[in-house]
Amino acid sequence: MHAPLGDFDSATPAPECVDRLTRPVADAVRHWRGGVPADQIVYVDTDPEWADTATFVEHYGRELLERSANCVVVTGKRGGETTLAACVVLSTTRVDVNGVVRRHLGARKASFAAMDTATGETGMEYGGITPVGLPAGWPVLVDSAVVDLPYVLVGSGRRRGKLLVPGKAFAELPGAVVLDGLGVA
Repeated sequence: MHAPLGDFDSATPAPECVDRLTRPVADAVRHWRGGVPADQIVYVDTDPEWADTATFVEHYGRELLERSANCVVVTGKRGGETTLAACVVLSTTRVDVNGVVRRHLGARKASFAAMDTATGETGMEYGGITPVGLPAGWPVLVDSAVVDLPYVLVGSGRRRGKLLVPGKAFAELPGAVVLDGLGVA
């Protein structure tokens, strides 16, 4: 199979390679629901050595710079309550944590989650966290620019490998809320 985006040596429909995914991501692919069929989610093998964005796009294709997304875990705090959420924004932008995220979560304070919290709560590797397979009940805040793309490159749950996901599938993830202005330049 040829990847719908980028220049990868191998591309496989995610349901055919769940053994390469972390357990939460594999479970999400196995139980996928929504208008986008699971076999349209494509796993591509990538070398973690080329994970840095500049090196990655040089090796796998320049068009990936504009079609890649980051998934970051944030915490929102209000009183004694803490809410964990995921934010998905294009890699050319940054998450508006103190504006859009804080307001949407109804938090007095919002910040990026500590690495131990992000990896421990998601069951995924740092640098590979993906919105596919996040814990039930988590808000998944998705920038509208991500949803508008035909395919988007995101983590696979591990540092090795990525997922190519149709943009509209992000709006169908459990807990997904599409927000304008979540990613800022």
